[in-house]
Amino acid sequence: MKILLFGRGVIATVYGWTLHQAGHDVEFYVRPGRAAAYGDAVDLDLIDARRRLPGKRVVERWPVRLREELPADHDFDLIVVSVSHHRLAEAAAFLAPRLGKATVLVFGNVWEDPSVAVAPLPLDRVAWGFPQAGGGFGDNGVLRGAILPAVYFGTAGPPPNERERAVRQVFREAGFKLREHPDLPGWLLIHFVSDAGMFIQGLRLGSLSDLVGKPAAFREALLAGRELLPLVEARGVDLRRHRASVLRYRLPAWLMAPAFSWLVTHFALARLSLEAHSDPTTAEPREVCRDTLAEARRLGVAVPRLEAAEPTFTP
Repeated sequence: MKILLFGRGVIATVYGWTLHQAGHDVEFYVRPGRAAAYGDAVDLDLIDARRRLPGKRVVERWPVRLREELPADHDFDLIVVSVSHHRLAEAAAFLAPRLGKATVLVFGNVWEDPSVAVAPLPLDRVAWGFPQAGGGFGDNGVLRGAILPAVYFGTAGPPPNERERAVRQVFREAGFKLREHPDLPGWLLIHFVSDAGMFIQGLRLGSLSDLVGKPAAFREALLAGRELLPLVEARGVDLRRHRASVLRYRLPAWLMAPAFSWLVTHFALARLSLEAHSDPTTAEPREVCRDTLAEARRLGVAVPRLEAAEPTFTP
């Protein structure tokens, strides 16, 4: 299959590498002028846990192909869009007149209603998924990251169509286990506010990497996430359909916080995902917190911890 990764961020690069390893023809679309800055190869330092835990370390220089133009008559079969949630509408508007024959996989956080988030793309040409990899580019340009065994998929309404099933098969053949969510839009909202709870602490301390070894920070992140669950319910999500996802907030924070802190400290896959997020200037944490707070105020949901943290994410 001929696959275009939209952008050359962390998730696009990590999964682009896995799809290339599975034998697919992979390219990256980057903004005009960025190809020269990125160069024709990326240095990887990954823990790949697709086959077994605790994973296999991969250190290599991967030659990549970048393009700065996307004509309407291109021949890509799949376009993977993994961008910050606040840039999804911009990406969808760019791709709509350049869709060709491709299916678009939206592969990341979504905060708006799915049909609004990707307008004007036709919904029957869109697949929905969520990655289970993390990492970041260091000052030396090396991408340090971790690849977990599973990838999440779901739909925004009817059962998966032929295009969506084909996308799932691509990831299955790349060695991933597929996890199907019957209510993926609801799960994405829960994940979004969970991120907001973590980002509050990351912004307070400097970055997510600073949470490592700090049980008190994990406790505050859990309590902030618990306060945000009523916001998800106000958006129409039935939390009873997501018991596993909200269990961490139902259990006592004094119990869960040390457990999470210990896991991150002693489990390389979890620690790497936080340690790689060391850039205090990253926009996404602030955008997530701002949009979450704006929605809480719009719906009249009390979120005292998020409001108290507002100075850390307001310009």
